[in-house]
Amino acid sequence: MTDEPLLLLVCGSLRKESRNAALLNEAARLFGPARIERADLRLPLYDGDLEAQGIPPEVMRLVEQFRRADAAAIATPEYNKNLSGVLKNALDWISRVKPQPLLDKPVAIMSAAAGRSGGERSQFSLRHCLTPFQPRVLQGPEVLIANCDQAFDEDGRLKDDQAQALLRRLMDKLRAEIALRAAQGS
Repeated sequence: MTDEPLLLLVCGSLRKESRNAALLNEAARLFGPARIERADLRLPLYDGDLEAQGIPPEVMRLVEQFRRADAAAIATPEYNKNLSGVLKNALDWISRVKPQPLLDKPVAIMSAAAGRSGGERSQFSLRHCLTPFQPRVLQGPEVLIANCDQAFDEDGRLKDDQAQALLRRLMDKLRAEIALRAAQGS
């Protein structure tokens, strides 16, 4: 048995060389000692007819990962001024499962995007999409990595000291939220 928290990393990009995956790797590093799991969002498209046949096993794996996790870190790219379709699809599937695995779950969100806003709109839309799940979404600091193709070094580390400091603060707040939740007996 370990005292290390279980942190679920959820990447809204499926690309092998995703900058959001790199951002989550940095988040996990800065979070400190933890058991890390990575969500797989390669899920079938939500379809009520498919749901009528039962929740697909890959969706149930994701739901169970959220249930087991002490907290989640979600990184989303910005696609057409919104969160990614694969992330929205995952949330649509999760919404069909009761009890909700995100209820009161501490969640940190972040984004890396090619544009100058760093995914600000994708974070806004993600916060909106998370509302019905009622997680404990941290309100800041906002981690918005702009021009993400140049933001990481060859080792996958954030080059910008300020961005790294913001991400560290966000991860420290997430760790504190886990401790608060544990103290409250949640």
